[in-house]
Amino acid sequence: MASVFPSRGVWRRPAPRPVDVVVLAGLVVLLFGLVRLAPALDAPFLPGRAPSTVSTAPSHLPYYAVRSLLRMFVGLVLSVVFAFAYAEAAARLRRAEKVLVPVLDVLQSVPVLGFLTVVVTFFISLFPGSSLGLEAAAVFAIFTAMAWNMTFAFYHSLMAQPRDLDEAARVMRLTKWQRFWKLDVPGGMIPLVWNGMMSFGGAWFFLAASESISVLGHTYALPGIGSYVAAAMQRGDLSEVGIAIVVMVVMVIAVNVLFWRPMVAWAERFRVEDSSSGDKSRSAVLDLLRRSALPGLAARPARPVGRFLDRATRPFGLAEHPLLVPESRRRTGDLVFAGALTAAVAFGTWRALSYVDARTGLSEFGHAFVLGAITFSRVVVLVAVASVVWVPIGVWIGMNPGVSRIAQPVVQVLASFPANFLFPFAAAFFVAAGLSLNIGGILLMALGAQWYILFNVIAGASAIPSDLREATRSMGLRGSLRWRRFILPAVFPAYVTGGITAAGGAWNASIVAEVVDYGPHHLTATGLGAYIAKAAGSGDLAEVLVGVSVMSVYVVGLNRLVWRRLYALAETRYSL
Repeated sequence: MASVFPSRGVWRRPAPRPVDVVVLAGLVVLLFGLVRLAPALDAPFLPGRAPSTVSTAPSHLPYYAVRSLLRMFVGLVLSVVFAFAYAEAAARLRRAEKVLVPVLDVLQSVPVLGFLTVVVTFFISLFPGSSLGLEAAAVFAIFTAMAWNMTFAFYHSLMAQPRDLDEAARVMRLTKWQRFWKLDVPGGMIPLVWNGMMSFGGAWFFLAASESISVLGHTYALPGIGSYVAAAMQRGDLSEVGIAIVVMVVMVIAVNVLFWRPMVAWAERFRVEDSSSGDKSRSAVLDLLRRSALPGLAARPARPVGRFLDRATRPFGLAEHPLLVPESRRRTGDLVFAGALTAAVAFGTWRALSYVDARTGLSEFGHAFVLGAITFSRVVVLVAVASVVWVPIGVWIGMNPGVSRIAQPVVQVLASFPANFLFPFAAAFFVAAGLSLNIGGILLMALGAQWYILFNVIAGASAIPSDLREATRSMGLRGSLRWRRFILPAVFPAYVTGGITAAGGAWNASIVAEVVDYGPHHLTATGLGAYIAKAAGSGDLAEVLVGVSVMSVYVVGLNRLVWRRLYALAETRYSL
């Protein structure tokens, strides 16, 4: 007769495995680091006595690197939250879309330092007597370097959702909250992760500017690897800059191995395709986490919270819109919305022009437009040369899987490396060779912007279907004919994406590339970037407003007149 009492096996728990010990040790180290850093984030701060530089002793570099890394990840989290909220509003609210998408286009074109100059005073006053204000300003600068690109990526994924999935969500009567987590987020995860990785790399570029802030005639320095490099550049000590570059390379590689590669491999689960690909991304760190029981144990307490939020968000309604709205009601709403929007824009423009007219005069716009034309010529030369150099190389890497497996991680690290860390070496070369920054500035801008073209062309070439490649071989396409009829049209959409991103990055980079301080040397180029940097350093907000507005006009105008048309051409004629 079987016993009615449970056997001892019921009470037995699986013994801890080595993989659980490794994951637990990593978690403890992470928590310990955050606990040790927390008191330093709220250190006393007096604006008049705040240090304008940091120590350049190499022993401080590990601590500086961790502080910078923490700011980067806080900025990334805020960017993801912003992308979710902004893109959902732009995609689901018809009238809001007409405002939010153009505003996002403008925000993307406004240089990061323009935001920083305006908001740093606000953040300092928001946390009086505490360095949290400066920390918030630095995080905000990093946020502005990441958020717009990620928001665009998530917005486009929402707009491109398959119709059958949308109908399935309506048939199952999902609430808005449920649809967001079961359909919207999984559908947009792959573009969000890839654009997050690229935006994270772009944000490294502005680390020095965000940690060593010059505004209103005063410089504030936060402990970080960016401010360390800024201090080393002022001293003209290339050996200290070289040590910082080594630490930076280690940090970029570690972030890619420990965070971005696991994220890319994890996001593959959301890919929707009919046939499974045998060349999926792999990550040893993700495999380790999947074998461990700790992530499951950590997620268990969150399940009741998820069920509570499901119930709490039901009053917001279902994820469907009324199919029929009375035409008179729709038109009246549109007229009221357009009228209120026009009035708000007109009032804001009038106030901004009045502010500039009272301080510098409206003629300053003409001067800024002339300087913008000079920077524009540098951007054109940069994009043209980078296209000629990197498109063939990107195609070669992307169309050879063996080369791609080795080269793609290298390109990811190069794209993530802050190119302005190399500025001291470039400036030393310019001084020794007697080369003007008017020419050398193009090289400095290219150090960071060119990788976007290479990265996107590799992605475009690797996405060409293998059966299409076989077909071209069968038809005997060779040499220049193969390039003109097959390869260039196939990678054209990806190239356009890389080109517009590189051009935008070059405009932003002009602010730090047209003014370079190296030891006793102060190199300046003629251009709009130098104009904005000078205005920001002297605290002239009117000139900052003029410079940022003119740069936005150039970037938005170029996007509308050139890049958008190329986008349309890529979608209608060259889409695979």
